[in-house]
Amino acid sequence: MLKSIKTSVLALILVGTAVIAHAQKKITEGTLIYGVKYKISAPGAPEEQKVKFNGDISKLELNFGPAAIGVFLDSKSGTGLTLVDIPVAQKQLAAKMSKADMEESKAARPQYSDFKATGEKKSVAGYNAEKYTFKDSKGGVGEFWVTNDLDVPINIATTDFKDIKGFVVLIDTPEATITLKSITEGKVGELSVTKIPAGYDEITYADLKAMQGGGE
Repeated sequence: MLKSIKTSVLALILVGTAVIAHAQKKITEGTLIYGVKYKISAPGAPEEQKVKFNGDISKLELNFGPAAIGVFLDSKSGTGLTLVDIPVAQKQLAAKMSKADMEESKAARPQYSDFKATGEKKSVAGYNAEKYTFKDSKGGVGEFWVTNDLDVPINIATTDFKDIKGFVVLIDTPEATITLKSITEGKVGELSVTKIPAGYDEITYADLKAMQGGGE
């Protein structure tokens, strides 16, 4: 009898593990759409962000008025590439970003720490998620929500939370709330931080910052 009970329990554990493994969907290439609600004045800032990802490399696509901006991140090497397309000025510019450049850019933003799971649960974009809290280096506090329903590579939208197990689907900071609206699995083509697209003039990251009035 005891042996039978042990066998039954083991069978239930194995079945339960199989269900959990099947429930988590792994996506290595696709497109993420995020909605953005600003808490600060941000005239002209887009209310939607698109992130394409293929393995370790991802691309954030933004539209600021007449300019279309693409920011690439290689999460493995820590390097990046920024593309700026301004059709009205007939300008297409590209600036490669070294690991040091990427770290400099990151240092200008609030740094997040003291991640704590709260146990609070809700559905975000149709996925089961758990709430975490955090503090930032400017004295602010916020929250983010993580799902284990999806296995998605660390990308430009989630790199600040790379040490968290799971996929971040909502980030609520003192500046804005960014929420996953959809994720689509599918081919996005080659993404590269080293190849400059045809028609783009390469400039340095320092030149790009100078065009932005000092950058950060």
